[in-house]
Amino acid sequence: MINRYTLPEMGKIWTEENRFKTLLDVEVAACEAMAALKLIPKKSALNIRRKAGFKVSQINKYEQVTKHDVTAFLKSVADHIGPDARFVHKGLTSSDVLDTALSLQIREALDLLIQTTEELLGTLKKQALKYKNTPMMGRTHGVHAEPVTLGLKFLLFYEEFRRNLARLRRAHDAIAVGKISGAVGTYANINPRVEEKTLKILKLKTAPVSTQILQRDRHAQVLAVLAIVGGSLEKLATEIRHLQKTEALELEEPFSEGQTGSSAMPHKRNPVNCERVAGLARVLRGNAVAGLENIALWHERDITHSSVERVVFPDSCILTHFMLREMIAILKGLEVYPRHMMENIAKTRGLIFSQRVLLALIDKGLSREAAYKIVQKSAQRVWKDRRLILKDVLLSEKEVTRRFSRSQIEALFDLDYHLKHVGMIFKRVLG
Repeated sequence: MINRYTLPEMGKIWTEENRFKTLLDVEVAACEAMAALKLIPKKSALNIRRKAGFKVSQINKYEQVTKHDVTAFLKSVADHIGPDARFVHKGLTSSDVLDTALSLQIREALDLLIQTTEELLGTLKKQALKYKNTPMMGRTHGVHAEPVTLGLKFLLFYEEFRRNLARLRRAHDAIAVGKISGAVGTYANINPRVEEKTLKILKLKTAPVSTQILQRDRHAQVLAVLAIVGGSLEKLATEIRHLQKTEALELEEPFSEGQTGSSAMPHKRNPVNCERVAGLARVLRGNAVAGLENIALWHERDITHSSVERVVFPDSCILTHFMLREMIAILKGLEVYPRHMMENIAKTRGLIFSQRVLLALIDKGLSREAAYKIVQKSAQRVWKDRRLILKDVLLSEKEVTRRFSRSQIEALFDLDYHLKHVGMIFKRVLG
């Protein structure tokens, strides 16, 4: 289910092969930095660059003995390089390599998520403009309130995902950091300039201060942002799900030729893709909690964060990418039913114009309390008797008819009145 979108792109970032390749990139960059500072022979660094390699199967075999993935990795690398391998990992600790490599992986994943979010924004903008003036019912507490447009709904999500894009970029900046500072961050066995040059090669910033590891507030920020993006996707999916209910049937997610909605009921067209997005958002929130738990480690480090991160980062990045791609596909194939929207606007037989009537009575000199009672009393009659229309009930109310002519009362039930500032809102958001 997830592979159809993620394995060629996001999934490959989190394969074992790419993880070790990224570790190797860090080790080679550190050797080149040491060679530039004349701490190891330049010809050795060139040889390391040329011959550096590994075999995942070999690493896994070595790890059965070492019980340590980095030492197993270094042993496999040494098999490829030969005698110059003695300069690999010189003065470094495992987390120098692991944390710097993880930053590189997360940065690459965020690059893809940023790109995909930009694509989603383009889709939302297109739909917002297409349905800018398509009236539909606005609902509060699930109950009909006052009219809006479908374009405004899409515009709201467009603006929300612009904020999500900014969050992703800030998370990208927060995680684009490495450290090559040794066992407790004091550079006791590594020249600080090696760190500076290594990270410059890798295009990462230097953590101003670290322990054996990069501090996990950075990683928690990334996971929290992915959870927020997931929350926004869930919100959009939930909106579509509500509007696909039989009682509303204003929107429908795509339903392809040959697709079935139920093994028992042939008529069913269920919002399964939106439900999938909504469900996966729960996983992202859970992973964000795990990221927050990883912040408080013992002293200069313990290892409780490590096993967690090997699960939550691949999961959260792959799931977020899948959910974004899924939502883009849903929006592009969305079925829209403007006629049903107009039918739903008419369902409450004019009750949605109650506030305008209220304000008109106030403008005629009534107190707010008195005006509210008049309109609420009329509205309650319409709620209880489905044969009644609010406009007709008001025309039978003396407190109303002695203040308004029939044409003035009818003018209070103008749909366009509620939508007159839609253009202004669009201009404010889109410029």
